[in-house]
Amino acid sequence: MDSLGYFSHMDGAASHLSAALNQAVLRVLRALVKMLVRHGLAFPAFMELAKHAYVDVALNEFAIPGRKPSVSRAALLTGLTRKDVQRVVDEAGAGFDETVLHENRAARVVAGWLRDRDFHSGDAPAALLLYGDDASFSTLVRRYSGDMPPRAVLDELIRVGTVKRDDDGRLRLQTRGYIPRASDAAKLDILAADVPYLISAIDHNLQGLEPSRFQRKVMYDNLPVEVMHEFRALSARLSQEVIERLDAWLADHDRDANPAVTGEGRMRAGLGIFAIEEELLFAVEEEIQLPADETGGRSGGAPRRVRGRLSIDRGNRK
Repeated sequence: MDSLGYFSHMDGAASHLSAALNQAVLRVLRALVKMLVRHGLAFPAFMELAKHAYVDVALNEFAIPGRKPSVSRAALLTGLTRKDVQRVVDEAGAGFDETVLHENRAARVVAGWLRDRDFHSGDAPAALLLYGDDASFSTLVRRYSGDMPPRAVLDELIRVGTVKRDDDGRLRLQTRGYIPRASDAAKLDILAADVPYLISAIDHNLQGLEPSRFQRKVMYDNLPVEVMHEFRALSARLSQEVIERLDAWLADHDRDANPAVTGEGRMRAGLGIFAIEEELLFAVEEEIQLPADETGGRSGGAPRRVRGRLSIDRGNRK
């Protein structure tokens, strides 16, 4: 291949990758924008947030080693003007600082209640007094939520239905996780905490870095509505078992949960599981079938059209 042909081939490959990236981003943005519109975030506000994200990433993630991040370099990487970059830095006041997302403290209390045998009765989470002995709710909060007031944590867990107070004043765990209500700001905190980890794992694997990060899903797309209840129950039970086993292992190796742990560095690690559920509204195609004879075999009669098969690959597993 001559040099002209080589560069033409490279340009074609780059164009193909660019088109694939555009399509992938469009699909991600469509899911995100659907939620943003529902919560009243209009495009001008989103555009301003996008500028802040671009500048933050350019300054913090793509700095040249040994050199201080600069407005000029951020402008070059992002396509923004130097004036825009400087304005974003001035407004943010934290353009050069890394923001650390903290785990929701109420979720940490529930996780501790589920796994810590100091707060169990037999093999199940015990009913706890708010204050009192070593196995009280206040002790649980102090162990897993630092200096948060026990009453504040309790009020939140009762509000979302995770904890119930018995007639004798004891507190009982009602669900195996802290799940905020749909309208709560805490739900949006989950968006801020979880989605970046998923995108980061995909980005890591796309770069071919080793060790690769676990990224799997199983999905079929021709299921009847009637099986969905069983699928939800089965997937919830199996996923909860996996999460609780990993939670126990991580707690054994985390310095906050187990001060006896030694070693170097500080890592964040975990595994996220989410359900996929979508109603497909495209039309069914017509399939040509030959008429059946009395034995059920196909005869040589005139073909007929039947409706009902979706235009899919039934073995669509990813």
